[in-house]
Amino acid sequence: MDSRRRTVAELVAGRWGDHRPGLWFEDQVLTHHAVAAGAAARAALLADLLPPGAEPHVGVLLDNTPEYPLWLSAAALAGAAVAGINPTRRGPELARDILHTECRLLVTSHTHLPLLKGLELPGVRLLLTDTAEYADLLAPYADAVPDASRATPEDRLLLYFTSGSTGAPKAAICSQGRLAAAGASLVGQFGVRREDVHYVCMPMFHGNAVIADWAPALAAGAGVALRRRFSASGFLTDVRKFGATYFTYVGRAVQYILATEERADDPDNPLRLGFGTEAGAVDAAAFRRRFGVRLVEGYGSSEGGAAIQWSPGTPAGAVGKAAPGLVVLDPETGRERAPAVFDAAGRLRNGDEAIGELVNRAPNPFEGYWRNPGAETERRRDGAYWTGDLFYRDTDGYLYFAGRADDRIRVDGENLAAAMIENILARYPGADAVAVYAVPDPVTGDQVMATIAGSFEPAGFAEFLAAQPDLGTKMAPRFVRVVQRMPVTATNKIHRAGLRKEGVRCGDPVWWTPPGERTYRLLTPEDAKGPLAPTRGPS
Repeated sequence: MDSRRRTVAELVAGRWGDHRPGLWFEDQVLTHHAVAAGAAARAALLADLLPPGAEPHVGVLLDNTPEYPLWLSAAALAGAAVAGINPTRRGPELARDILHTECRLLVTSHTHLPLLKGLELPGVRLLLTDTAEYADLLAPYADAVPDASRATPEDRLLLYFTSGSTGAPKAAICSQGRLAAAGASLVGQFGVRREDVHYVCMPMFHGNAVIADWAPALAAGAGVALRRRFSASGFLTDVRKFGATYFTYVGRAVQYILATEERADDPDNPLRLGFGTEAGAVDAAAFRRRFGVRLVEGYGSSEGGAAIQWSPGTPAGAVGKAAPGLVVLDPETGRERAPAVFDAAGRLRNGDEAIGELVNRAPNPFEGYWRNPGAETERRRDGAYWTGDLFYRDTDGYLYFAGRADDRIRVDGENLAAAMIENILARYPGADAVAVYAVPDPVTGDQVMATIAGSFEPAGFAEFLAAQPDLGTKMAPRFVRVVQRMPVTATNKIHRAGLRKEGVRCGDPVWWTPPGERTYRLLTPEDAKGPLAPTRGPS
């Protein structure tokens, strides 16, 4: 077995001469060889276009079209890095992302030109992929052959922005060696075959699509099918059209697919596996029942500093067993948190003592942030990697996700995990999607607020809460915001920062339990103007 660290450039060049279909997009099909040839042409163009002495960084502001994986592959061959530019960013923030990553070239299309109008981008050259000028630029390099000899595992390949609830997004660094190793690891974990087709429907500017979907396909020599933008209604049609066997998801994507009209022939599809995060046990079970496809929930910090793998025997609700070095610590004292204690109903009894931040004390592949030493220091403390995610751990070493550090809710001196409350509220029959977060208590600490997408009946909801055996006395939401559709980010993750910021003073109906009452009633403008007393919701 070859034990040396491989490069993505080697994987790209390895497809030269492979004339099997390898890339599907709408009605277009490219062979693996054609993809390698296209990458070689773009790598040669890149070498000629980058100004001398400039950082070898290319911004890519595109939907999931063939140009995206072609430029990822080209950057690998050229020893350059791709900065995935988020098209939901606007104005100065969008300009900041491009300039912060020192991109001298920005690959985009006419679709995204309106986003760039009026932005000051000194020294940045645009390449518009849907123009005759772009085709003319590439034409002289049509005979280029992929050469991986100059690439090293340490070469930067990705600068991908991590979503943050506060401050500007941070550009995490991923090298060729780390991406190639991640792809190979998933090939081994899921038995990816050359005959497989990976359906890439999550946006490729995000690490999920590139690291968990594109990279294992590349490592195994499997095919890739692209969806320009995620579509729940088009999901099954695409899967059947392309013969897709594997896909990844994040956020609410699985819920959106489940919300489409159910048909008797839904199980008639070639999928064998979905891999992602945040689907939840209820939706995972519903997906398997409806489509006959197993969803594997995993955990991995965007920056690569910690990962948890599910394995047979993992208890319901747990993510997986802690690998050596993974511990749950009190972020203030640095001490290890107590093991979780559950009652007969499976309810966590000691959340205040058990919930803490997941920390990796073992060697890990975190490679830092681009030009952001302060953020690196926050992650690397006391020789360990601090994930910023909340977990608790049972006596057998299994880890349970409890939300982001920003999602911790402190009610009457007790720490609550938003993710735990969400899992309970997801059982409510009217809920299509649920988000739980803290709003300030007017005296001290927090109060629990939930946003529910779907239908809501106040008396029935209060009865539902009273019937849940694992709902702690301080977990019931004091406020419930009802929306038609859950606000999400570009990667289909719930936009929690926006929900927290708006709180109870929003444009949607908000129901609440006033002091001394046990049922929900509409929050009036008069209620919202005055102080809201910090008493608990129904118990």
